[in-house]
Amino acid sequence: MTDAIRPLIAGNWKMNGLKSSLAEFEAMLAGASDVADKADLLVCPPATLIASFAERARGSKSLRVGAQDCHAKPSGAHTGDLSAEMLADAGASAIIVGHSERRANHGETDVEVRQKAEAVWRAGLTAIVCIGETQHQRDQGQTLDICRGQLNISLPDGARSDNLVVAYEPVWAIGTGLTPTAWDVEQIHGFIRELLIARFKGEGARIRILYGGSVKPSNAAELMAVANVNGALVGGASLKAADFLAIARGCP
Repeated sequence: MTDAIRPLIAGNWKMNGLKSSLAEFEAMLAGASDVADKADLLVCPPATLIASFAERARGSKSLRVGAQDCHAKPSGAHTGDLSAEMLADAGASAIIVGHSERRANHGETDVEVRQKAEAVWRAGLTAIVCIGETQHQRDQGQTLDICRGQLNISLPDGARSDNLVVAYEPVWAIGTGLTPTAWDVEQIHGFIRELLIARFKGEGARIRILYGGSVKPSNAAELMAVANVNGALVGGASLKAADFLAIARGCP
């Protein structure tokens, strides 16, 4: 892992969490200072909890609150959607876009993901852009081609280390308990780093690349030690403060 890049451990709560979940978030806040020397922390709860979580996290230098998706437009007749500006107003500092579940369940294309990333920037927030291959694509030896294509189209021009995070999440590893080998992760993250540098020059060398896909306390340290792994995008394990903080403690 590159010493100059501070790790980010981001929790994607997906469609989980009620008002009663505030207690778990407060436990994360209480423990965040203990891992502040290890990593930045970000929790992305469902939109219904962003404002209350952000209010509790106000003033925290260790833990921020983000969102899981946004609409590309700033406002308009889009029933049920939320703009990046609305999420920023609620207290979000970052927004995940292009997660494989959005791509699969809602048919989001790379072009739409790029438009959403541009919307995140328009609102002054950090875009966490997700990429990754399916099991079939992996079996066909297409992993690098898929990642290249998604990066080329999903990432807007003008990316910087302070407005973009790339999350590599092999679709076949999300929620399955399966993870690539450390060697596989190193090869793919190294490939992503090369593409980022080729396109964004010096900024590309500093953009954080997260690994996601069944990250848990038992494998976090091994994954975080891999070159060009600058943190993790955590799913189920981010719902419990003890697990989430343990993953952060796994950072070198």
